[in-house]
This record gives sequence, C-alpha cells and structure tokens, in this order.
Amino acid sequence: METITHSSFIHALQAAGPDPRHAQALRLYGRFVGSWAVELTDRFPDGSVDRSSGEWHFGWVLQGRAVQDVWIAPPSPRRSHNPPAGYPLRYGTTLRMYLPDSDTWRITWTDPALGFWVTQIGRAEGADIVQEGRTPDGTPMRWSFRDIRPDSFRWLGEASADDGASWFLQLEMRARRI
Repeated sequence: METITHSSFIHALQAAGPDPRHAQALRLYGRFVGSWAVELTDRFPDGSVDRSSGEWHFGWVLQGRAVQDVWIAPPSPRRSHNPPAGYPLRYGTTLRMYLPDSDTWRITWTDPALGFWVTQIGRAEGADIVQEGRTPDGTPMRWSFRDIRPDSFRWLGEASADDGASWFLQLEMRARRI
C-alpha cells in the first residue's frame, strides 16, 4: 500500500483556480483568494466589546469547485497555547461549495478550538454576500461580507433571538489584503 504524505494531501486539496465551467459564479468567493489581516470586534449582549486581531487565508480547493479558508485569531506570530483566561483561541476552516442548480453556496464552518460548527447557505445580495443558517442549538445566524473591495472587506456575524425579526451584531471583522 502506498503511503500518502502531507505534501500529497495538500497537492490533492489545492487547485490553481476555479473550475472553468462555473468560473464566473465561483468568483463570488474566489475574489477573496489570498491572505488577509483582520481586526476583530466582538460585541456581547451586556454591551461590552473586545478588540483583537487575526489572519484569514482563502484558497481554491477540490479541483476549483470550492473555496476554502483558514481563519486564525490571534494571528500565528502572537499565538500561544496558553492564552490568558477568557481569551478565545480561534482556529477554524470554512468550505464553500457552489451549487449551480440553485446558484447558491453550501457553506460549512468548523472551529475545533471552540468546538463550534455551522452550515449555511450563501448567495449574493446586491454587492454583498449573505450566508444564513442556524447554530447547533437552533439560533438563527447571518454572516455577511460587505463593503467588498479588491484590498478590503467588512464581515459581520449576527444572531437573532426572535427568529429573524431582529439581529444582534456579535462579531465584526475588517480585513485588509496582505
């Protein structure tokens, strides 16, 4: 039996670009391919706010049929395996797969450091991208990319306690291409 090495796994996962059959549609998330520095603002129900930083890396995967990212906070150079009490280590990945029949995206996010995962459906809404789903406990959630430019974007993470009638901003990230 042939041994699979780390480099062969990465080679099998990565793609040089989008699948040509759906290249235009894949551009919705494909425009983020590359590396980004992010400034995070966590907002809590009691009104308190916490600011931190992170990094976000996007790439083409699975023969260019999907876009995957890795999100890390705090960024790698400042990361410690023994953070201060109450400081979350965030290290997760999102797989975004385009569904041509519905012109939507199936999104799966997982963060093993926090033990958190969600699935969402994403789509363009005007110049923005909106992803909607529910947390594992059933809470409606909405994640969106806004103010998208070639070198920056704003990402919002919202939740609803009243089944979507109103939304509470939990996390805002401002990203700059590096």
